[in-house]
Amino acid sequence: MAWSKNRFSAVWKIALVSALLLAAACSHTVSVDGRYPQPVGHQHPLTVGIYLSDEFRKFTHHEDSADRDEWNINTGEAQKNLFETVLGSMFSETISLSQYPQDLPKNVELVIVPEVRELQFTMPRENRVNIFEVWIKYDMHAYDQRGESVANWVITAYGKTPTAFLKSQEDALAQAINIALRDAGATLYTGFERVPELQAFLASKQRALSLKGGKAAGEETTE
Repeated sequence: MAWSKNRFSAVWKIALVSALLLAAACSHTVSVDGRYPQPVGHQHPLTVGIYLSDEFRKFTHHEDSADRDEWNINTGEAQKNLFETVLGSMFSETISLSQYPQDLPKNVELVIVPEVRELQFTMPRENRVNIFEVWIKYDMHAYDQRGESVANWVITAYGKTPTAFLKSQEDALAQAINIALRDAGATLYTGFERVPELQAFLASKQRALSLKGGKAAGEETTE
């Protein structure tokens, strides 16, 4: 009887270890911390505050469904780098805000706050081609000095990568995410002026600068 109990205990331990190893084998962790080139082009003559919440900076997409392995995908560091780089190239001055709307610097004319709405991906066995595909959607918010909404718009991004020359599924998915983030950066940079409310805001700021410049020139002439 003692032998039988010991045998049962050994079998139970083996089963438990096997289950734990199987669970670990089905769990995937992806951390993306890419660096992105700074776009070169026209800068809007604005001082802009950038508020990236803790949730945005540490964003992790968790997925564990019945028909998929468990995935934990951290894009926080990468998207922080991307948005700070791209927005920093778009305006004459940008200020990173540790909190908002409290203690807003007086010289800030516009505040931009991005949020992750969703991240989705497909794997080769799902799309029947040897690639990973990624879709990321961001909700963008812009506020004036008084904290009133100036504009709300959406940025959608797409990335894909083949798996043939990559060591693992994690590497393949990370590469696809990096491509999607670059797409998001390009859309942010090229699409900012196309948002009607931002067009109007930039036009009003430009008129104010022109009037200020004309007034200064007139004062110099009278002197």
